[in-house]
Parts: sequence; structure tokens; C-alpha cells
Amino acid sequence: MNIGITGTGSYLPSIVTKNSDFENHDFLNEDGTPFKHPNEVIIQKFQGITGISERRYAADNLNTSKLAFFAAEKAITDAKIDKEELDYIIFAHNFGDVSISQSQGDALPSLATRVKHQLQIKNPKCVAYDLLFGCPGWIEGIIQAHAFIKSGIAKKCLVIGAETLSRIVDKHDRDSMIYSDGAGATIVEASENAGQILSHNSATYANEEAFFLFFGESYSKTAQDGTLYIKMYGRKIYEFAVTYVPQAMKDCLDKSGVPITEVKKIFIHQANEKMDEAIVKRFYKLFDMDMPDGIMPMSIEKLGNSSVATIPTLYDMVKNGKMENQSIKKGDVVIFASVGAGMNINAIVYRV
Repeated sequence: MNIGITGTGSYLPSIVTKNSDFENHDFLNEDGTPFKHPNEVIIQKFQGITGISERRYAADNLNTSKLAFFAAEKAITDAKIDKEELDYIIFAHNFGDVSISQSQGDALPSLATRVKHQLQIKNPKCVAYDLLFGCPGWIEGIIQAHAFIKSGIAKKCLVIGAETLSRIVDKHDRDSMIYSDGAGATIVEASENAGQILSHNSATYANEEAFFLFFGESYSKTAQDGTLYIKMYGRKIYEFAVTYVPQAMKDCLDKSGVPITEVKKIFIHQANEKMDEAIVKRFYKLFDMDMPDGIMPMSIEKLGNSSVATIPTLYDMVKNGKMENQSIKKGDVVIFASVGAGMNINAIVYRV
């Protein structure tokens, strides 16, 4: 009996924020000085590098755990399971619930517990916990669910990736245009109808790479009131990702025994369009091949970077025919891969 994904669900927030909505922002350098170029030029260059033209933000009355609840309901329905049969709820996020009027994350109780509460699951043996692993958190949650089921201590798991990054960005930092909100959820179980995890690979680089993503003060010297925001060293992250992720993907594929020619899709964390393309091109170069057309579905243009939510939402969209010119079918071999804060890397080779 296979162990794999039997149901998927996603929630895309309703508020669409276009690049033009940032034209009146007061973007500053790290030292608080203004940029030499006008915002129109900054935004144009930003779109050329990241591929992002718009992103989704959650409505003011919603938070991360609520978005996750919406996605979880859909995944449970899609898998046609009884929610009371869930053994684990694994919730990957990074900042907890951040209300629109607050400046700090709330993770007490855990967001997984909040989702269980909203789902009204009565079974106390359904264990709910949060997973903080940067952007690769959803993939790591799938790996953990697979291990639980393979060891015999679980039969069905709900794995969620959700975030509201729009609540923790510095409006004076041009990188704030990257981030977005969203939620994706999956049911993992042992079933004849399930797909199959063929191999997986994870790593943490925590020496000089540990603080490539971090919490820091606003770039505006007049706005520094102790509130901290998500910050990153973008160039260092890019160099790290294109150096280490392709090899991690190759190691994972080699472990699976599947030839590269059988891979139909690569679902990579939607971090930055040029970076993702560079990663996948270098991955194929390790096999002395060119990157095939259409191998890498991309949602970042319209959805931005929602961290742990990018891959499960993307997979749900492609699986359900919601992305033009992209599809998968039963038996296809795909790769999930991500890189993020930690710095963490992981990958899964999966037969749909």
C-alpha cells in the first residue's frame, strides 16, 4: 500500500495588490537614505527579476490559522475522509497569527491546535503541532507525515502550509513587494489510491548562512519603534540557492532510482522567478540536459511569495486544472523542492 497525498486544498486571499499600488511608497536603502531612481523604475526592475506583477493579501478579519482552516476543509473533502480519523495535524508556518492591528505573532495555542478547534475535531488522539522550518516547512511536514505512517504510529495526517507575510513587512523596504498571503493543505495517508513518496532529502546550513533571513528594524529611522520586520540578504540567498539546491534535487532523484527523463513536473518554492529558473536549469545541467519547456509551473507572477504556502497551493492548482497549459495525471513523477530560512533545503520525488 502506498503512502502519499490523497487530497489537496488551497485558499487564495481575495485582495489583489498590483505593482502599481506601490508607486507612492517611500522606499529606502538599508541606511535610511532614499533611492536614486523613482519608484516606477524600482518596480520595473523588481518585476523583471522576481516575475511578480501582483500578489494576494488576506482580508483584515482573517489570519493565518483561518486561511489554513479554509484550505484544510477542502483537502479533507477532496480526500473523502472522516476528519475524526486524522492522527496528526502538522502546520508549517513561521510567524503565527499576526492580526492587522498587532506587531507580533501569536502562536499560543499553536496554529495547528487552532485549526483542529475550527474543524471541530473531537478525537483527542489527533495530535496537532506547528512546524517552523522556513519556506521548506510544508515539504518537511510531508516528510514527517510519511515517517509517522511508515512507522505505523499514524494512518492519516493533515499537512498545512500557510502564512500572512503581508503583516510582517517593512513598507520602506522594496523587498516588501515580494511577500504575499495564502494557504495550502494536503491529506497524507496509506491507501491504494494514494501516490507514492519515492525518496526525500533535507539539509540545514547554519553557519554563515543561518541569518540570511532575519528579523530587523524598519529602514525608516523615524519609524523605528522596536517593531521588527522580515529582512533578507537577497543576493546571498540567490547564490546559496543556485549553488546547493540543484545538487540536493539530484541526490534525491538518484536515491529514488527514477531516470531524469521520467520527471514530468518540478514544483519549486515560488521565491523568485529568475532564481527558480536558475535552480532548475542547473539541476538539468547536472544531467547534461537542457531544462524542458513547461517542466516548472509558476504561480509567483499573480500570487507572489507566500512562503510555506507556495508549493501546496501550486500543486493544488495544477492537480485541479486551474493553471493554463499545466497538468499532471496519475502515475506521473514530480519533484517538490524548496529553500528558505535556516538556511534549509529539501526535496521529495513523488509519483502522483
